[in-house]
Amino acid sequence: MRRSSALLFGILVGLFIGAAFIRRRAAHAERADLYFEDGSMLSLSNGSPGAESLIPLARQIIGQARSG
Repeated sequence: MRRSSALLFGILVGLFIGAAFIRRRAAHAERADLYFEDGSMLSLSNGSPGAESLIPLARQIIGQARSG
């Protein structure tokens, strides 16, 4: 009984740590989200052809908005 409880607790802790690690890595990934009038959305991650021109422009706009 104790062994199975400890195993279950260990699995839950491992899942929690894994989820936190994945969430932390995803939070630092840059991407450009494009929203369209019809309600659809396109997300371009850093390294994709469309994002190479949009992400530097977005950084510039955000920097100007924060300083102004």
